[in-house]
Amino acid sequence: MLINDLIKLNNLQLAGKLVSDELMLGIQHSRRSGIGTEFEQFRHYVPGDDPKRIDWKLFAKTSHYLVRESSTESNQQIRLLLDLSGSMNYAEAGVSRLQYAKILLASLAYLGNRQGDQVSLYTLRNGLVEAAVPAGKQVGPSPRFQKIVATLETVQAAGAWEKQAASIPEFGRKQAEMLIIASDFLQINDEWINLIQTIAGPRREIVLFQILGDQEIDFSMNGFYRFQDLETGKEIELQADAIRETVRQRATDYLSQLETALRIPHVRLIRTRLSDPIALVLKEFLLS
Repeated sequence: MLINDLIKLNNLQLAGKLVSDELMLGIQHSRRSGIGTEFEQFRHYVPGDDPKRIDWKLFAKTSHYLVRESSTESNQQIRLLLDLSGSMNYAEAGVSRLQYAKILLASLAYLGNRQGDQVSLYTLRNGLVEAAVPAGKQVGPSPRFQKIVATLETVQAAGAWEKQAASIPEFGRKQAEMLIIASDFLQINDEWINLIQTIAGPRREIVLFQILGDQEIDFSMNGFYRFQDLETGKEIELQADAIRETVRQRATDYLSQLETALRIPHVRLIRTRLSDPIALVLKEFLLS
């Protein structure tokens, strides 16, 4: 389903469900022998898992250590983190980066809710990480999922990453967890790199969805444009043709440097464009 159609629904919960249902199409379900629970997913092996649960046939095909998991066994801690800096308001073809990120995270929250994971939501604003829907015990997963969706519906992006170093002090490492961050990962002083290096660890798998526009990468515009810094509000008028090659080269250099800096154990960088179907992006993430 196209991202524009999902936005027109004006219903984040429904959009997340539709993406998740589209994602699940074609995925074959099976029954776990002797248990009788429906198999729902593979997940990456983490220290402490029984090696006997690794699917060795799948390892032979993919070279990834994957553990088979059923709905009754899935109790993974999944933390979603949404960047709310001003640059998330960047838009192309009627689709903003913030809208794309919200639908992507809502879809992941729906999937996590479906398989009984402990899903929580955090936001990063002005360089500070805050718990929007914190983790905690509850009677069933649905109320938290609905609260996550309701929170995603209302949050707005604005401002810049201030100088103070961001941290996530409440994130414990006793329990294996997955941290999923949706952002453009644009930075001035390596603030994103410093944060990720600080929180990376062997019991925390970090997945970074870097959401970019086609023009941010290709810069195929012609003529005079007024460009605005969405975080500071500063504007400048430039002839796009005159700066095209410079912009393209700087974008290529920055993305390459970021990718190199984030080659950290247990960290995965997934780069996507605003024009990419979200279901396809998530399918490649789950099957890679």
